[in-house]
Amino acid sequence: MVNIKINGTDCQVAEGTTILEAARANNIRIPTLCWLKGVNEIGACRICVVEVSGARSLVAACVYPISKADEGREIKTHTARVLESRKTTLELLLSDHDKSCLSCARSGNCELQDLCKELGVDNAERFEGSKNMYDIDQSSNALYRDNNKCIGCRRCVAMCDSVQSIGVIGANERGFKTEIACAFGMDLASTACVSCGQCINVCPTGALSEKDDTDKVWEALNDPEKVVIVQTAPSVRASLGENFGFPVGVSVEGKMVTALRMLGFDNVFDTNFGADLTVMEEASELLERIEKNSGNNAGGGSPLPIITSCSPGWVRFCEAYYPEFIPNLSSCKSPQQMTGAIIKTFWAEKNNIEPKNIFSVSVMPCIAKKHERSRLDQNAAGSNMPDVDVSISTRELAKMIEKAGIRFKDLPDGEFDSPLGAGTGAAIIFGATGGVMEAALRTAVWKLTGEAPDSPIDFKEVRGTKGIKFADYNVGGKEIKVAVASGLANARELLEKVKKGEVKLHFIEMMACPGGCVNGGGQIIASSDVMNFTDIRAERAAALYSLDESRTARKSHENPEIKQIYAEFLGEPGGHKSHELLHTSYRESNLSK
Repeated sequence: MVNIKINGTDCQVAEGTTILEAARANNIRIPTLCWLKGVNEIGACRICVVEVSGARSLVAACVYPISKADEGREIKTHTARVLESRKTTLELLLSDHDKSCLSCARSGNCELQDLCKELGVDNAERFEGSKNMYDIDQSSNALYRDNNKCIGCRRCVAMCDSVQSIGVIGANERGFKTEIACAFGMDLASTACVSCGQCINVCPTGALSEKDDTDKVWEALNDPEKVVIVQTAPSVRASLGENFGFPVGVSVEGKMVTALRMLGFDNVFDTNFGADLTVMEEASELLERIEKNSGNNAGGGSPLPIITSCSPGWVRFCEAYYPEFIPNLSSCKSPQQMTGAIIKTFWAEKNNIEPKNIFSVSVMPCIAKKHERSRLDQNAAGSNMPDVDVSISTRELAKMIEKAGIRFKDLPDGEFDSPLGAGTGAAIIFGATGGVMEAALRTAVWKLTGEAPDSPIDFKEVRGTKGIKFADYNVGGKEIKVAVASGLANARELLEKVKKGEVKLHFIEMMACPGGCVNGGGQIIASSDVMNFTDIRAERAAALYSLDESRTARKSHENPEIKQIYAEFLGEPGGHKSHELLHTSYRESNLSK
């Protein structure tokens, strides 16, 4: 332990603790801009500078480890010299920044804007002079990059490279001409970007954002010829409330449903229905592959391990970087696509509506869903009728609610429409890493053993935000070895272990986003103050597990609407009609690796 003083207060901290962490532990906030704990710890922006007695210059609190040599030193975090330095840094950043804040996607939730307000930066012209001008990269169908609003903090670079192991963006040029861009000036669509959107979540400004498709939704809502249907993913309800003042990890399911009705959607369905449907198909596929690979069987084109296909960012990663694992991917469509397919086939037929007159909208925590909806083999109702017409993010839904003047916090709770509105506890946990695995295991156990009174529900070994998790289960005399990975660097590590034969597995769950969909690239963006000191992944996941425990039906095969659709329409899981409507195909990407 080291004894120091912070702003005149005696403190004792463990050796190696940074000044930033020491101050936080003693209820003192030091502002940051480039620093993200465990992701981007480079001390580049100099917003967090403080005075340390005995040091000639200001030091960056985020990367200054307190050592025995600091015994008895005093740290001052808000002296006139410190505040002036921070203010000057901000003014220099603004001198090369597009200041069209009113029309910016991040206005009101911009860390640069907040710091300028906090530090009283009202002279944005002090260092006016030469200015870089960039074309906006609109090439991706999921997100755009506007370097005119980039401050060079490198948070997106660290996330893309270190956490996601993609590395399609980095610092080009030098000095004043430095820009964060793709190699050789390529646009995003020409790289192996998987559209996970994690770069957006960590960007402190509006330099990165999803493509806004809300105008298409408003147009459909105002078209009397269209029947406009919306479905919402489980993770959306665990994040949407943050935009309206609710704490992290509060489910706002009922208020969300009411808000969607007030926006004018004709029917409000739950993607949990599609998640339960996915479990029925995927559990059947898992057991079929295990059977084909047992005894003297050779697998017959159904190799193990089977790998989940719910995360479109992960699927794009597999197609671009590990095409040898394409045969291992489950052929199941994602819950978004399954729900969309059923809306335009079963539901349309049941309600005597032409599929071409249905406009199907999904609200997702994931911007890669914008790409997924346009993939091949995602049009169950016909070649010119995609299962989902538009996919919007949690953030885009929040904008629509605000634009409509809906007082979200004061709304009563509403309920989803039926059918396609019922979901079990197993479906809800799809949003957390390990949730797809656990949901599938609940139904796989039932398929193998029957509904025994002591049939397990909770498979807690696959829960938690750890990057890679392993577990072994004995089910009906069959040993099932499973693994879960979230974040693409972890996916890469796990696949390398499988390739080298270091692990033998039957079933793998992969999620592109660290922590799963609760931390998706389309979720409400938390400031670095929150991200650095709150585990938002665990808090949001806890909301989903709480909803799971509150459900009477916690296994997908117990969903009465799932039973109904197989009895009336699909036949059986894995059957001919299910394969025709609910399954898809994959192909090696020709993108640069």
